[in-house]
Amino acid sequence: MSRGAILRFALLVGAAVAAVGLAFAIVPRAAGSPQRAAWRALYHRPAGIPFPDDDPYSKAKDDLGRMLFFDPILSGARDRSCASCHNPGLSWGDGLPKAIGEKPLTLRSPTLYNLAWSEVLGWDGKFRGLENVAFAPIMSPANMNGKEDAVIAAVAAIPGYRTAFAAAFPEDPVPSRKTIEAALATFERTLVSGEAPFDRWIAGDETAIGEAAKRGFDLFNGKGRCAECHSGWNFTDGSFHDIGTATGDDIGRARLFRNTVKLRYAFKVPTLRDVARRAPYMHDGSEPTLEAVIDLYDRGGIDRPSRSELIQPLGLSAQEKADLIAFLDTLTGKPEPFAEPVLPR
Repeated sequence: MSRGAILRFALLVGAAVAAVGLAFAIVPRAAGSPQRAAWRALYHRPAGIPFPDDDPYSKAKDDLGRMLFFDPILSGARDRSCASCHNPGLSWGDGLPKAIGEKPLTLRSPTLYNLAWSEVLGWDGKFRGLENVAFAPIMSPANMNGKEDAVIAAVAAIPGYRTAFAAAFPEDPVPSRKTIEAALATFERTLVSGEAPFDRWIAGDETAIGEAAKRGFDLFNGKGRCAECHSGWNFTDGSFHDIGTATGDDIGRARLFRNTVKLRYAFKVPTLRDVARRAPYMHDGSEPTLEAVIDLYDRGGIDRPSRSELIQPLGLSAQEKADLIAFLDTLTGKPEPFAEPVLPR
């Protein structure tokens, strides 16, 4: 072969190699887990807020519930309101390891976000619905320390409340426990977590969250098994589990079902919405940071008969833990201003 032929052959080979290299360069790599697209389909936000047939929405009822929520008239000493433990500036929690009422309480104040989608409420599930919650903390001696008759009489004595109850309940205008609970429940159902970067990503904006968060999403749904309980757009299935943390006298849901071993130390799975702003964590505020929570799950918690079968050591690397944190950070939306109502007098 002549020198010119050799040169031409080399040039052809080089061009072919370059073309192959270019072809590989422009073929995109797989976008994370092959299941990512299917997982993303499970997290779309609902179109509206569900209200029960026996307590439908009305603006008058919402307005009344909003006033009652912020009014210390519901407490015995007239110095505490529902908002004392559920502050709108703290994602409707209080930022404390355990709530403080008339006395220190044993459980953390949960966020009130997205309660419209919860069938049972309370860390142990003792409340069968929002209309059955309010008077438990109102009458608890350790919490608001109110007396039912005195609270209702105090509300009924205020002309502005009488007008508001007549507008909200035209067929039952006299303030009562039932109508106070219904008004509060209506307002609380309107407390929906705002759009977060994660929601924009789910809607199709690939730039809404970073690559670390996308890897964290894969871990959350895959190796970490987090989505087996923290599922759907609200990141909770409303179930109860012993995750291997609780000790002491409070045995959680087993107080209601004493012969069920698996419910011993089982507490409700909370929403993860706005989770980056809601430290500390767990039902008793025992974990100060999200990093500590992930370390707990990575270890697997206390090994005992009641511990959920979902809780096992995970063997997460430092990078995987960081990716999970990056993902959890995307569930927190921009703080939205909330104007407290003017209380009737």
